Amino acid sequence: MVRSYYEQGTHVVLVDVGHSYKGLCDMVGGYYFTYSETDPIRFNPFFIGKGDSLDIEKKESIKTLLLALWKKDDESFMRSEYVALSNALQGYFDQLEKDRSIFPCFNTFYEYLQTDFLEVLKKDKVKEKDFDVDNFLFVLRPFYKGGEYDFLLNATQNLDLLQQRFIVFELDNIKDSILFPVVTLIIMEIFISKMRKLKGIRKMILIEEAWKAIAREGMAEYIKYLFKTVRKFFGEAIVVTQEVEDIISSPIVKQAIINNSDCKILLDQSKYQNKFDQIQELLGLSDKEKSLVLSVNKANDPKRKYKEVFISLGGVYSKVYRTEVSMEEYLAYTTEETEKIKVMQYAKRYGSIQKGIAVLASELRGTM
Repeated sequence: MVRSYYEQGTHVVLVDVGHSYKGLCDMVGGYYFTYSETDPIRFNPFFIGKGDSLDIEKKESIKTLLLALWKKDDESFMRSEYVALSNALQGYFDQLEKDRSIFPCFNTFYEYLQTDFLEVLKKDKVKEKDFDVDNFLFVLRPFYKGGEYDFLLNATQNLDLLQQRFIVFELDNIKDSILFPVVTLIIMEIFISKMRKLKGIRKMILIEEAWKAIAREGMAEYIKYLFKTVRKFFGEAIVVTQEVEDIISSPIVKQAIINNSDCKILLDQSKYQNKFDQIQELLGLSDKEKSLVLSVNKANDPKRKYKEVFISLGGVYSKVYRTEVSMEEYLAYTTEETEKIKVMQYAKRYGSIQKGIAVLASELRGTM
């Protein structure tokens, strides 16, 4: 489904755990954000890409990010601090306009605060109780060059996220209490920016199993907002889960997702056969739809390799479909560890994932 959307020109933002979309992302030349000790996740919210602009929304998202890094969850900020940050950002971006040699990133913003902005504060006679710049610089020092998190907001590659059509955020290894909130804020900003700025272009955000973790990090309200407004901007919000309990564990998420999802796609529900009544009630399925769901994969053609899927569109049109992919597609999508490793080995050997998959698929067909 995601591949089909992409081929129709859709901008796709994926939030995942488990590296399910690595092959597909490599195939289409997308951006793949993940974390490892040797190659940590990197962003640059200060970069203004082609077709983007420093509008109010962009500034607000950077301020929200800076405040999240500065203040603890239970610590509020004063209006004067918010105004000071607004002035700092405006002054910094004005400086970037005047001096094109300055690369926009957190490092140069931090240096602007240490120098030019200190003069602005002195000139405007801003008191320490209204904006403690020394405390701000001290708390955010780990994100400046040489600090523990200096990689996070100073990316020099994969910068033009507004125009990039396929972006995957792989959250598998991001359990750090500092990193996780920052990453979720950046995901929010990226998709909302696409929603509002890409006029007449379809865009979709697909939150895989990671959505449960995101909801725990104060993201439930964002998900609620997303599901209520996304279609007004020619967009779609999709969640994927293996456990219905995951959806109903958060009342906000439950109501937002169930009430605003006209399209429901169910795979094989055999393991829930004896307790399907709860799922039926939760998803608002008719008795006819229940019968269709429970018929999935019950009488498949043994001569063909495929899986069936149930699709309901607004409860008005429901049907079970056969999903059969080519060997090449299968290898691009597979999440089986041994198969993924083999695909990567062939990609390395033959110079690209396309060539690697083509050779491997040909070999596999020859042995069938």
